[in-house]
Amino acid sequence: MLQISLWKRLVILGLCLAALITAAPNMFYARVEGHNDAVSAFEKTGAMTETQEAAKAAWPDWAPSALVNLGLDLRGGAHLLAEVHLGEVHKARMDALWPEARKVLAAERATIGAIRRVPSPEGELRIQIGERAQIARAVEAARTLASPVVSLTGVGQSDYEVTAEGDTVVFRLSEAEQKATDDRTMQQSLEIVRRRVDAAGTREPTIMREGTDRILIEVPGIGSAQELKDLIGTTAKLTFHPVLSTTSNPNAPVASGNELLPDAERQGLYHLLDEVPVVTGDDLTDARPTTDDNGAPAVSFRFNVSGARAFGDYTASHIGEPFAIVLDGKVISAPTIQAHIAGGSGIITGRFSIEEATDLALLLRAGALPAGMTFLEERTIGPELGADSVKAGMVASLIGFAAVVVYMIASYGLFGFFSSVALFINIAFIFAVMGAIGGTMTLPGIAGIVLTIGTSVDANVLIYERMREEIRAGKSPVRAIELGFDKAMSAIIDANVTSFLSSAILFVLGAGPVRGFAVTTMIGIAASIFTAIWVVRLMIVIWYGWRRPKTIVI
Repeated sequence: MLQISLWKRLVILGLCLAALITAAPNMFYARVEGHNDAVSAFEKTGAMTETQEAAKAAWPDWAPSALVNLGLDLRGGAHLLAEVHLGEVHKARMDALWPEARKVLAAERATIGAIRRVPSPEGELRIQIGERAQIARAVEAARTLASPVVSLTGVGQSDYEVTAEGDTVVFRLSEAEQKATDDRTMQQSLEIVRRRVDAAGTREPTIMREGTDRILIEVPGIGSAQELKDLIGTTAKLTFHPVLSTTSNPNAPVASGNELLPDAERQGLYHLLDEVPVVTGDDLTDARPTTDDNGAPAVSFRFNVSGARAFGDYTASHIGEPFAIVLDGKVISAPTIQAHIAGGSGIITGRFSIEEATDLALLLRAGALPAGMTFLEERTIGPELGADSVKAGMVASLIGFAAVVVYMIASYGLFGFFSSVALFINIAFIFAVMGAIGGTMTLPGIAGIVLTIGTSVDANVLIYERMREEIRAGKSPVRAIELGFDKAMSAIIDANVTSFLSSAILFVLGAGPVRGFAVTTMIGIAASIFTAIWVVRLMIVIWYGWRRPKTIVI
């Protein structure tokens, strides 16, 4: 018999109603988006402006507010391709190794003679010894600094290669350690860029690694590529160095292992610093805008346990000596250590505006980029172009929907109308699921929806044609409907499973626009099976139970 149990009817109707309600906010996109932004601002700051209060009131709090995020091509925004300077990290590793190498070799000074660091290419550390004949002893001592590489591909290898060249001990990163270091640097850069972009309140950015040393960054809704560069290109590299001397000569001689940096506030003043910092911004756990004793804007900071210990130990043993706070290659403050600073917290003062102090705190919290970046490609997509794309996509979808509806009703009459209603619910399912999973809609995604509109009625075409055959064979209406659904089922499942698998392969192996197309297509295929088989069947069952026709015309 042509029957659907009550609980199945309730489940089908409940899912359809949930899809329609969940997808409904996308019909009022600007209003719901303003409401969501106002709520987000209130959660972060605890206050709202009058404009934000009005935006919040424009959409009820009890109503669903999940939206499908619009991609770069629909919303406008900025696209950047950045190259990470991995060589800077290799140099920093060698600079950090120098104090340890000096200590180890100094213990052998009676045998190997005097030691000194000599200029070396980037990524190398060269140490010259006084007794050339004892170079083998120096290399043996230096190799005690090497340790096993911490990576699956570097098992059995050391992190440093130590060799001899005449009277010079040469340290280099091993191939395995260099690869592991590059991977860590890229992962750290990706995470820091992501945190900085997220902190700016942008929606659904695309941040991914390309090749060995490049990062692709696409941020919808941001004003320009320059604005995005200003946000992520600033390194906000904070370090704390011992001050060796102060001079007004920008060409003052600088010994190996030292550096001469300008003062950020006093023009013409330069500080000679030890190149190896005592503490770096990597040890920061928090940074917030505050005010100094005079009420001027400043930034407070706090170190983690290891940073606090190093900071405290240094200040305890160097009371009365100047100490430089360096931000992005400039000395922003060089106070004299007056007492032991315990607890690992402090304050950065300078000629900051409130906005500058807030931005600096944000950048310090996000962390310093481990290496500089060069932007190889930049592109800005204006919101007008994105709006045109949305409009074109909507027009294409509406034309496609209207054409399918006209064809189905012309071909199958009332049953074609049932398929058209199911098609509308299918589209609602796509938007509901995309909003629920936080998916991003792109132009290829719209293409996936248009494709779904055209293919989702295929199942109903198979069912209706089978019904026609059964009616022509003399079957009763009830039997023709039952056989139409039952005998077309295997073909429907086979066709949709193969299409779903193809889309899944596109999602796994593709990237960017290809994945956007695959996501909407997979959701549309899954929804079309449900709507074409269960929703249409329920409508036909309800109609047949109400009208009880002796014959049916399809």
